Amino acid sequence: MENTLIEKQLKAAADLNRIKLLACMKNGEVCVCDFVDVLGISQPAVSQHLRKLKEAGIITERKVGTWKHYRLVENQTPLMKGILEQIQPLKGCNCETDCCHVGGNINE
Repeated sequence: MENTLIEKQLKAAADLNRIKLLACMKNGEVCVCDFVDVLGISQPAVSQHLRKLKEAGIITERKVGTWKHYRLVENQTPLMKGILEQIQPLKGCNCETDCCHVGGNINE
């Protein structure tokens, strides 16, 4: 593994808010709107944390309407696999707001 990737991943995982984001995503894909509620910080601040995780190759995103949904990448590096194994999943990180639902169904 390249040293710059190791550095990026270690820096990305060395923040409590980003650890909470990773804990949320251990249960699956999460809408950005739910991260704001979980972390109790502004949406722009959440976006900056997500950007760091994405740049480190730890998470990926997909757009659903005007919202972005984030999840862990499937093929993690051995370093990130070890770190993620130590993070306990965080409950309450699933989309329960109207941002992702129309008539009770998730927009696809």
